[in-house]
Amino acid sequence: MPGMDGLEFLSRFRAMPGQEMTPVIMITADMGIKLRHTALQMSANDFLSKPVNRVELLARVNNMLAMRRSQRSMSKKIEHLAEAVVEQARQSSTLAQNSMALLARAAGYRDPETGEHLVRMSHYTKIIAAHLGLGAEEQELLLSAAPMHDIGKMGIPDHILLKPGRLEPDELKIMREHAQIGADILQDSPSPLLQAAAEIARTHHEKWDGSGYPNGLRGEEIPLHGRIVAVADVFDALTSSRPYKKGWSLEDASAFLRDNTASHFDPRCVEAFFAGWNEVLDIFHRYRDED
Repeated sequence: MPGMDGLEFLSRFRAMPGQEMTPVIMITADMGIKLRHTALQMSANDFLSKPVNRVELLARVNNMLAMRRSQRSMSKKIEHLAEAVVEQARQSSTLAQNSMALLARAAGYRDPETGEHLVRMSHYTKIIAAHLGLGAEEQELLLSAAPMHDIGKMGIPDHILLKPGRLEPDELKIMREHAQIGADILQDSPSPLLQAAAEIARTHHEKWDGSGYPNGLRGEEIPLHGRIVAVADVFDALTSSRPYKKGWSLEDASAFLRDNTASHFDPRCVEAFFAGWNEVLDIFHRYRDED
């Protein structure tokens, strides 16, 4: 070959877009085994030696073309299968989100914390996640899963859940069972969204110093999602007015978070919350409860 030999041609040809899998038959007068090994390592598919036999050439070419057709057919099947898997995952995610929305609505008929509490606190979790450097997909997962943190209150008797005053010790013990009840409701689903919600339900009342419930987890033993929701949930609970209490000022609630850093709250989560303070204020004012 003038200008370049067959090996250089093969190398340049394979480097061209879309030619990685095109069958290549090399025709050579060199019968040396070393050349054949080199060419095969460079992805030649077959060899013919000069002088070329026409019948053999046509048979080899037809074999290579049949192999390529089979490869392309298999690639299309794999592409279609991948598309079907993505679509099924999308439908499963939508179904999980719809299921969670229905559960949250059902819980709302029993939980006294009505209004925009779930909207605000879920957005706060997304802000914290963003300033912790979590990816966009995980931020959206938290935004969708966080509203289910108190779903376990559906299993708490009305005389305790709806009691306007301070709970007695035995009543408080029963109330605290809502964390595990929520996890039990959600945890058996294969959906990543519902699994995240189950983890949040179980761990959002754990405290950094190990004094929380239901399992007394300490520090980074507490899953990150639970630590994030703890900050968002407490801040919104403090600043929200209820029939039995007036909402705290932003200043007082902020001071509470700072004062309880490294005891109740993960210091990194508190830092991330205040790093997004302007976004927090936007959510606070945009979704205020009606008087």
